[in-house]
Parts: sequence; C-alpha cells; structure tokens
Amino acid sequence: MEAVQYTKSIPRYLAMRYLGKRWRSLYTSPFSCTRLVDIPEPQLPTPEWVKVETRLSGICGSDLATITAKGSPYFSPFTSTPFVLGHEIVGDIAEIGDAVDGFGVGARVVIEPALSCKVRGISPACHQCRNFRFANCENITSGDISEGIQTGYCRDTGGGWSRYVLAHPSQLHLVPDGISDEAAVLLEPFACALHGVLKARHPVGGICNPDSSICVIGGGTMGLLTVAALRVLGQRNRIIIFAKYPHQQRLARELGADDVLSPNRDRYAAFCELTGAVSHQPELGQQVLVGGVDVTFDCIGSSVTIDDALRFTRAGGKVILVGMPGIPKNIDWTSIWYKQLKVEGAYTYGLETYNGEQVHTFILGMRLLEKMESHLRPLVSAIFPLQDYKRAIQTALNTGKTVTVKTVFDLRN
Repeated sequence: MEAVQYTKSIPRYLAMRYLGKRWRSLYTSPFSCTRLVDIPEPQLPTPEWVKVETRLSGICGSDLATITAKGSPYFSPFTSTPFVLGHEIVGDIAEIGDAVDGFGVGARVVIEPALSCKVRGISPACHQCRNFRFANCENITSGDISEGIQTGYCRDTGGGWSRYVLAHPSQLHLVPDGISDEAAVLLEPFACALHGVLKARHPVGGICNPDSSICVIGGGTMGLLTVAALRVLGQRNRIIIFAKYPHQQRLARELGADDVLSPNRDRYAAFCELTGAVSHQPELGQQVLVGGVDVTFDCIGSSVTIDDALRFTRAGGKVILVGMPGIPKNIDWTSIWYKQLKVEGAYTYGLETYNGEQVHTFILGMRLLEKMESHLRPLVSAIFPLQDYKRAIQTALNTGKTVTVKTVFDLRN
C-alpha cells in the first residue's frame, strides 16, 4: 500500500533544519526525510488489535514540525522509525483480532492516538495510565509494540497517511451518524483544545468568573478550536485573539471571538488599548506590561508567543501552553516570578471534570462536536489525495498564501 513515511537520517534532518528556511521546497524534495513509499499492509501485533481503513487524516502542526525538523529533539527517544505519519484519523474498522469485543467490521471510528500501557499489553498499568493520563504513559518504550508516544510516531502501528492503520480497541471511539468525516477528523485537535480550556476553568482566578478576560494567541487550527471550545462550554468571557491572516480573523469572529488583533509589531499598543494595560519600556528587550488579561492561551508555542503570553497576562493570572513548542529561546521568565503567574502545559487529553461529571476528553469532545458540526466543518478547507502529498504539505505550511486552516488527506476513493 502507499504511505507517506518518515525515515530518520541525520544529514537529511540537518538539511531540513538549516536550509529549509531558505528553500521551503526542500521539505517535499528527494532530500527530505519524508516520502511516498509502497509498503506492506500492517499486521495485527496481537489478537487484541484491529485494523482501520482510513477515510480522512489531518496534517497536524507536530507533523509539520517533524517534516521541517523544527521540533524539539525531546521526543526522539520516544519514536521508532521508519514511521507512517498521521494521528488525526477517522476511518472504518476493516479487520478485528480474535480477542476483540464490542466493535464490528465496518464501524466508523476515530482513533485516540496515545499509546498507553493497555495498548502495549502492559499490566499493571503505570501511575499515569492508572490516573487516565494515557498520553503521559511511562512505558512508551516497552510492551507489544515499538517505541512511540502516539499512533503516527511508531513503526508498528502505521499512521493515517496510508490506507490502513492499526489500533487497540481502547483507542477507538465510535462516530455518530450525525457527524461528518470532515468534522470527525477534527476530534483529536478539538480534544486538545478542550483539555487546555478545562485546565483554566477554576472557580477562583480562572475563567469561570464571567468578568475574567481571555487572550488566545494564534489563529491556526488550535487557536480557532480553543475559541470554539470556550464558547461551546458556555464561557461568556471577553475573548481577544491574535490571528495573522484575514481568513483566520473571519473564522475567529464567527466562532465567537470578541476582538481580533494582528500579531504585528504594533501588537502591544493594540493590546494595551483594548485591555487598559500600561506599557513600560525597559533598557533592553520587549515592553513590560502592568495589567492585561486573566488567562492567556498560547496556541503556537514559539519563543515570541510564549514571551508575549507571559507579558500579556496580569499578575496572579494563568498562562496555558497549548501549542507544541520547538526549542524556545530568548524568553524572559521574570514575569512568572514577579507576577506570580500560574503556567500550565496542556498536552493532548485526559480525564476531565465537567458539570460535576468525570469524563474523558474524547468522549466529551464527541458530544460537543455534534453541537458544533456546522461551525467547525469549514475549518477543513483543503483536501488532497495521498498521491498529492507534496502539494498537501506545502499547503499546510503556507496557510496564509493558500487561505486554509486544516489540510487533510482523503483516502475514501
């Protein structure tokens, strides 16, 4: 079967990291670590697994960070190459292992990509998995399959950028008939956004206070889904979002943002005008603000946006890091100490408390996705066949020029 596969190569990695900035075509050239290959169909590692035939699979920011070599090497010990990319997946069950109950061939499912102890056949489960933090499993280099933090980064599971991918039943979530493939493929990133938003819903100092103000940095998929998550959860707070491109700004307003700002060099002045924060210029470096918003969601994870998030948040406020960071540098951490900020990472999903109920993020996300179907479906704005992977990747890398948000591969034909 055809698949878009990533193969580890230090010379190619270095070429992407240091030359790709100047020649972006390198990312999909013969010099890339990523290419379209013909490989055998993946086989069930144990009778407890199933095979899923992919319908749609999204291109995520972490996929692009891998392809362009801009991501942190932090995760490199927790992957196994060559791996087929793609962890945002909706598909149909094509084959079921003899020990699998509760699912039938033909069922439409979304895959929760975290490769936990249960997925790996490890018992007793580690501390993280016992507490439903599957994405932080402590056994990601052990068990029935090779190293891998998620589907799409493990050589044994395959990934969504191919016809077939393997999954453990604990990773599967049935898709209701009322949800389209285009909306279902957004469940994984939507769950990530929900997880971040629910971290900020605390009775004291959080966004449960309707007078609290919110800033979202980033108008890409994660930023827009964060705005959507805030509104579908019933948050009436004022939301300010920094979105770079006109189509992102339009979608942000449609999803419920109150104020939309451009992340240009005048962003501090515009932010101060909206929030009443007072700007002070130190001898060196970026402006220092007194005042600001109560909660900031950084949905990009760059050095600039992390630094901005710390400066935009008022004393005693909260910063939620939703975007996947590369290797941040030139960040002044003084704000955390001086303003006594609460800074939290929001990685993937887990067990949430919502309206007095403990519920997994994916399950809650599926419920809310049904309500938001018509609002979220337009975010899937570029669909490509797998054979056109080069153009798909370049489209996802150039969302301003291509006027897109989420790019996906279509393997339904």
